Amino acid sequence: MRRKGGRESEVRDVEILLDELYATAPPHFVSRRAELAARARTDGRTEDARRIRAARRPTLAAWAANLLWHSQPTESRRFLELGRGLREAYRTLDAAEIKELSDQRTSVVAAMSRQAATLAREAGHRLSDAAQQDVVSTLRAVLADESAADLWATGRLEVALTPPTAFPSGEDAAPAPAPVSAAPAPKAPKDELAERRRQKREQRAEKAREAADVAHHLLQKRRTEQQEADASLQRARARHDLARQQVADAEQELSGAREELRRAERERQAAEERGGAATDAVTAAERAAQEAAETARKLLDELD
Repeated sequence: MRRKGGRESEVRDVEILLDELYATAPPHFVSRRAELAARARTDGRTEDARRIRAARRPTLAAWAANLLWHSQPTESRRFLELGRGLREAYRTLDAAEIKELSDQRTSVVAAMSRQAATLAREAGHRLSDAAQQDVVSTLRAVLADESAADLWATGRLEVALTPPTAFPSGEDAAPAPAPVSAAPAPKAPKDELAERRRQKREQRAEKAREAADVAHHLLQKRRTEQQEADASLQRARARHDLARQQVADAEQELSGAREELRRAERERQAAEERGGAATDAVTAAERAAQEAAETARKLLDELD
């Protein structure tokens, strides 16, 4: 009988395993995933095994961001708070708050990205300049976009995140307060056209980012499949080499057995020849003995 609360405990267990998996360095991700899935399957936890097998290997930058989340929980929660405050300031157009938080953002992103690089290096994997920039991009996205923040807070990023273009950079000045007027001034047609064009550019850029994310995810999936295929090929080659060596050993043993058979055949023939000669000698000796006995019998008869 399953103990009360057993399923809830299993769910917590698999969540812990997934957290551990996404904190595993990418070169070891596939083998660790296979190990954890096999263990769950052996324990009869088929749904847990399915979830583990469905996990995709993260890029080096995404792994470093995951490592940062898991290794520095206090700093990571403060970073999320900074993002929430910054997004709220932009929504309310609080110029003073935007200026203060934007100044913090630049230094905090730099510090957090350096910390991620240090954690990755201590784990045995130095980040390239491109990977380091992807970490910075991910952290900026976490500050600018709530959905990106939620993704990072899972600790299971698969690819680096990209901040939205509509969110000002750290170097942008805070917006000036809007002038007070009796009625809002209507936009000129030229301004409306420019605004529509800007919105279309943003939409195209967003679609391009989404397509790039999908392509990057697919690339990672294909690379994982290639690694698995390479590992399978290596195992097949090892089995082939072993079988070929076994065949060579067997052929060598067969050759030795055939030579031994030829020697035995020659010895058998020689033995048969010696046996034939011995038989002939025995026959001749028996004939001579009979003749001698017959001669002796006749002589005795003459004496009588």
